[in-house]
Amino acid sequence: MAKSTKREYVWLQCTESGDLNYRVSVSVLGGNPKLELKKYCPRLRKRTLHKVKRK
Repeated sequence: MAKSTKREYVWLQCTESGDLNYRVSVSVLGGNPKLELKKYCPRLRKRTLHKVKRK
């Protein structure tokens, strides 16, 4: 059986358009640094920097 880990769903927000485009799960344990990824933004039709946004 798999170990249960503490995970939380957060949104990735585009830094240029402000849209919440992706929902990902991150580990809550260990005080993770801020997640920043280059992802595709459908509104701008290009790859932009996305940062974590908790609702």
